Amino acid sequence: MSADAATPADAPASSGVQADLVFARIHGEPLHRLPHDLYIPPDALEVFLESFEGPLDLLLYLIRKQNFNILDIPLAEVTRQYLGYIEEIRRHNLELAGDYLLMAALLIDIKSRMLLPVRKADTGEEVEDPRAELARRLLEYERIKLGALQIDRIPQIGRDFLQAQVLLEQTIDVQLPEVNVVDLRSAWADILRRAKLVQHHRISREELSVREHMTIVLRSLQDRRFAEFEEMFDATRGVPVVVVTFIALLELAKESLIEITQAAAYAPIYVRLAYSPS
Repeated sequence: MSADAATPADAPASSGVQADLVFARIHGEPLHRLPHDLYIPPDALEVFLESFEGPLDLLLYLIRKQNFNILDIPLAEVTRQYLGYIEEIRRHNLELAGDYLLMAALLIDIKSRMLLPVRKADTGEEVEDPRAELARRLLEYERIKLGALQIDRIPQIGRDFLQAQVLLEQTIDVQLPEVNVVDLRSAWADILRRAKLVQHHRISREELSVREHMTIVLRSLQDRRFAEFEEMFDATRGVPVVVVTFIALLELAKESLIEITQAAAYAPIYVRLAYSPS
């Protein structure tokens, strides 16, 4: 069998494979063949290798790329390259080229002033180089650009990293400081000292009951949330009553019927009824 005879037999198989290929999907429908009237505009295939933020950016790029001294710019060569770039962008965006044309006119003006004979000023001072103002603008722009690049390298939240947030649910219990024995003894000594100052000389015998004073303390705290430690003592009745009241307080605290608390170190001491568990 010749090669020409084999070709028609193979043709249906190859066309079937091509028919199974899907080049794209338009609105969900598969596209097996490329349209014959497909038009790709020439601008769609152009690639811009360099992009500039303005005329000064382009001028600084041309100077630094060729290692020119920014204080001694060869205006003829830089202007020629600058105009070549403007001619390129004028084909695509005439409005964008307007700003660059203004800089080109400035370069040509500086070059023309450099070609004129140098005349000394009336004061006898040397005339400033026409390129000096342009060099100052370029150096200032370069400093700002480098500063912006350094700021951009600083990690930013939302761009370089995300802020982690953790929600912790916890119940905060207020922990009151425990009453130190030294503080309790100091408070008792102060009450005893004041009781001695107001005591009266009595010649009598009085029987005092600790249980009775325990009941008196509980009754006095019945309708009160807190009571100051000093308020629990009646100094006018003398030292024996104060001593029995103090013993009654210690017994009640020992039996967990009352609580002796203090909000902070060296703060006043308070007495309250102990909370019974529900």
